[in-house]
Amino acid sequence: MNTTPASAETPVSLSDALAATPAFSPLYQQIKGLILQGLQSGEWKPGEVIPSEMELAARYRVSQGTVRKAIDELAGEHLLVRRQGKGTFVATHSEQHVQYRFLKLQPDSGDLTSEGPAQREIIDCKRQRASSEVARALALRTGDAVLQVRRVLSFSGQPTILEDLWLPGGPFKGLTADHLTKYHGPMYALFETEFGVRMVRAEEKIRAVLPDAAQCQWLQVTPGTPLLSVERVAYTYNDTPMELRRGLYRTDTHHYHNHLS
Repeated sequence: MNTTPASAETPVSLSDALAATPAFSPLYQQIKGLILQGLQSGEWKPGEVIPSEMELAARYRVSQGTVRKAIDELAGEHLLVRRQGKGTFVATHSEQHVQYRFLKLQPDSGDLTSEGPAQREIIDCKRQRASSEVARALALRTGDAVLQVRRVLSFSGQPTILEDLWLPGGPFKGLTADHLTKYHGPMYALFETEFGVRMVRAEEKIRAVLPDAAQCQWLQVTPGTPLLSVERVAYTYNDTPMELRRGLYRTDTHHYHNHLS
């Protein structure tokens, strides 16, 4: 099936919309699927404005209200951002209010923004072959090329998070420790702007663990200090896994905060 989004000069027929989502889906869900195709293919890039509701309604040959409902859902999923008087934009990790969307650790004294940007130390960045466990998480084959990154995040000079990341080798070809060290924005913004990979959602597993000797050294804690272990798989469009991340969090001055709705 050809999933290339139609141009503005070639309106998409209702049959195309039906092919994009299950037949039982409401019409606005079908339009949502077509807009998502445009995001996935890069027709509209992070930070760019998308066509107006009226233009999209003409393109897809549906009512403006149907388009509005589709956009509302995409905005609720943090894929689009509405700006009063300016239009609707593709969400980007470079925006201040979404930089901490995937980081749920907050200081006991307030939110992360009150501490300022994290200080980052890249410990290691190397290419290797995927183990069966990493390959399974990233939908790869055992032995496929992956990039492993280890880093420490500190807040107010205090090492707080020790992270190991595994990324598929193909999409992140050219990513190096020097690259990561010199980039001062959020890591997901780097992935988005320089590698064309936008993380849109994640799944996490959390448990309490005790650190080993090396972890004690990196986080400056003593043996027996309880840490929060957070394992995350982050996905780009179309539920494609793009990152396996395992983090150890100190919780003596921070806590894990999640908003449920």
